[in-house]
Amino acid sequence: MTNLPRLGISVGDLAGIGPEIIYKTFLDNRLLKYCTPVVYGTATVLFDDFPVEKQANPLTFRQVRSAADIDPGKLNAVTCWEEDFILTPGQPTEASGRAARQSLLAACRDLKEGLLDGLITAPISKENTQADDFRYPGHTEFLTSFFGAPESLMLLASEELRVATVTGHVALKDVPGKITKELLSTKLRILLQSLKQDFGLDKPRVAVLGLNPHAGENGLLGTEENDIVSPVIQEFLENGHLVYGPFPADGYFGTGQFRSFDATLSLYHDQGLIPFKTIAFERGVNFTAGLPIIRTSPDHGTAYGLAGKFAADPTSFREALYLACDLVRKRAEQSVERR
Repeated sequence: MTNLPRLGISVGDLAGIGPEIIYKTFLDNRLLKYCTPVVYGTATVLFDDFPVEKQANPLTFRQVRSAADIDPGKLNAVTCWEEDFILTPGQPTEASGRAARQSLLAACRDLKEGLLDGLITAPISKENTQADDFRYPGHTEFLTSFFGAPESLMLLASEELRVATVTGHVALKDVPGKITKELLSTKLRILLQSLKQDFGLDKPRVAVLGLNPHAGENGLLGTEENDIVSPVIQEFLENGHLVYGPFPADGYFGTGQFRSFDATLSLYHDQGLIPFKTIAFERGVNFTAGLPIIRTSPDHGTAYGLAGKFAADPTSFREALYLACDLVRKRAEQSVERR
């Protein structure tokens, strides 16, 4: 790793707010003291359509053909498509979906080859990104496959709380069948390891939520808590881990009980992400734990309704950049310590 973390940035769906939040983030050139940004896309396509009056201090990117040629401490852009785009903000097209795939794939290839130290992904449309060679419900599933990890974990982080999910982009009707002792144990191990390795918590306290209303009410409203969740929690406790639950999700978040724990493990997507985004939407970061690489992203989507209005808030993307810088440095320090 160079002195400054080299952070690849995939641009997401060009019809969404990805290019705008990237642009607004790097208007603050002090960030170049903390990292070397490498945007995967053509700067003229990404940023030239912004209103002229908004560009009193337009950004200048160094356009290169390969991440091997980036300039440390400068704004860099790697060319990963040749064609011109006719883009209408808020209206995704086949071309904008293809550009999102090309940007992501190019950044991931360079990350795998060691030309980058981490990755920040701008939002994609899961529907518009699909193609014959890209059948993934989201970034998390693609990155898990591309980097050969047996499992990964969606972990949302902010100053106030951290929330992870056992199941991710899965239809709600399929969730109960996927909650097994094996999967829950695997996700807990990834979460505990990440809290120690990436967030520096020697003895993290983790809360596990129940699947059913009132955490099953001792079997009256469902048996998953008694049959699956509680036995796994007990096993982790017996092995010296501070894992507790299962907690009823509504009361747990409603009373602020989450503040007593270093992280919360929800059992399905909306159970964890609705309270997280309610509490920390503008500042939250999505981190993929369990991978051999660092990947963060803002915790929001493409926001097509805001695209083209120059009204998008870049705070979550900026926080994703800060977290990526911290995690890259932390893992590098640990690697030196192990030698």
